[in-house]
Amino acid sequence: MATRIRLRRVGRKGLSMYRIVVAEKESPRDGRFVDILGTYNPRAEEQEQVKVDAEKAREWIGKGATPSLTVASLLRKAGVFKQTQTPASA
Repeated sequence: MATRIRLRRVGRKGLSMYRIVVAEKESPRDGRFVDILGTYNPRAEEQEQVKVDAEKAREWIGKGATPSLTVASLLRKAGVFKQTQTPASA
């Protein structure tokens, strides 16, 4: 089962919101999904746009789920991809 982390549209016409979900690669945009990781509201203030359960997201990425380009940038914004490298000693 190839899984992707992607956006699922919710809300009414003109007031769209998105859920960040884990879904099978072949399922339609608003079709079946496996798990909900968070929400994205493009109309909210900058600090409240992305709400993500970081532990769940890291767990799914560890299992092999690949985020879409948009979701990858949102996860970066939310701090899911924190750098764990230590600076090189000189």
